[in-house]
Amino acid sequence: MNVREEIIKILPRPAHQVKLAHIITAAKAESNQDYMLKDKQQMKELGFDVEDIDIEGKNENELINLLENKDIICVQGGNTFYLLKAVRKSGFDKVIKKLILQGKIYIGISAGSYIACPTIVQSTWKHQDRNHIGLTDFTALNLVPFILVAHFKERYRKIIEDATKTTKYPVVALSDTQAILVEDHKYKLVGKGNREFFNGFKENI
Repeated sequence: MNVREEIIKILPRPAHQVKLAHIITAAKAESNQDYMLKDKQQMKELGFDVEDIDIEGKNENELINLLENKDIICVQGGNTFYLLKAVRKSGFDKVIKKLILQGKIYIGISAGSYIACPTIVQSTWKHQDRNHIGLTDFTALNLVPFILVAHFKERYRKIIEDATKTTKYPVVALSDTQAILVEDHKYKLVGKGNREFFNGFKENI
């Protein structure tokens, strides 16, 4: 079963009745935003009511007003360091945890999935994000107890194997056709492709 089908399965209602907040902040730091537009188009094709939201410059109350009526909070990819700085400064880190407890669905794409981990140190591994803002504290949202590495290709294997020796966390590397589905403290890999688990990562299903 592909990732799209897995998402449809966990929706609270038919896709055309689902409101999705598309958090675009990380993409602002990238010169090429074609990937973001492509992802948004795919969301619309699934039937979602999509609204682009930039968390930068917002505060907690503003974010709650923007997000509390949404069913899905989808945090787009881009520059992970830029995103994490905005997450902290806006209070999104506090808001998203409250919304998840209320039953909202969190979807992270690339950088959006990295910030769900305990740390974004993986952003410094294979093809590095540009830390042009000089972020030194890589502590992230800790929504899951493992590190996720996106855009896995075989040529990155040795880099990831070496990097995992420097972290205490289990690591899962995902191709662009895979995702990790987390529900009620259980998590499993979905989508097509090999399972690339490192540092003792195990599915908890």
